[in-house]
Amino acid sequence: MEEEEKQSSGARRRWLVDAARWRPSPAQFQAAASLLPPHERTAITRFVREDDRKRALVSRLLQYSLVHHVLGIPLHQIRINRTLEGKPYLQNKNGTFPGFNFNTSHQGNYVGIASEPLCLVGLDIACISKPQGETALEFIKNFASHLTYHEWNCIVSSGSPDEMLAEFYRYWCLKEAFVKATGVGVGFGLQRLEFHHTNWTDIFLSIDGEEVRKWRFWLFKIDEMYMASIARGHPEDAIDSFKRTLSDVVVQEEELQGALDIPEEAFTIWTVEQLLRLHD
Repeated sequence: MEEEEKQSSGARRRWLVDAARWRPSPAQFQAAASLLPPHERTAITRFVREDDRKRALVSRLLQYSLVHHVLGIPLHQIRINRTLEGKPYLQNKNGTFPGFNFNTSHQGNYVGIASEPLCLVGLDIACISKPQGETALEFIKNFASHLTYHEWNCIVSSGSPDEMLAEFYRYWCLKEAFVKATGVGVGFGLQRLEFHHTNWTDIFLSIDGEEVRKWRFWLFKIDEMYMASIARGHPEDAIDSFKRTLSDVVVQEEELQGALDIPEEAFTIWTVEQLLRLHD
């Protein structure tokens, strides 16, 4: 049993890259992009802004590097596709971790990835940026329809404008992590989700007023401006288009409960140069 848990933890990864520190020349950018399959390189070129292209490249490098590192699949054999809703998934079937799945996020300086051997996993990165041309409260009001009455009250009573912004982004980050984990994307009504917590620990979710017991949530402070959230939950809650990408494995309730209750660990910080060396 201990050996199984050790192997399982080997498929649980939390990687983070500060993409702002990577300033490649055009030739270096092309050399990094050449490590990816042609369809991924084509997808990157669709981004107009240079920063967006760089984040898209780093995100894809993270995905292929992680799959290669965790599952040992040769890089040229890795097949990553996306559902109609845009959620990436691994097409290759593997007997070691048939429930393996991952999720990526990028915002501002950072690009991240999280993987799980059994639970669904969602990752979101948020930047607590001050709004331009409007107050913090005016900015938050733009998203009021996606918040519950309880969440709105918690935000507006949290203190100063900076504290309100941080509180808003915590709720928003958690909502995003959940919908990304399930694969449903923007089609899910975020106002149906209501988060509760004790000083942002012991976080739990209610959907349409009912507590959801087969999910766990965590928040991490990356630096003074950035935060990340992780959602882990039951594979049965995946949207159909994503559920079809997962192996048809019966999940034992005890096994799932054990996986849900594993504490979250800090992110491993990578440089782009280190990721590129994984491809050697």
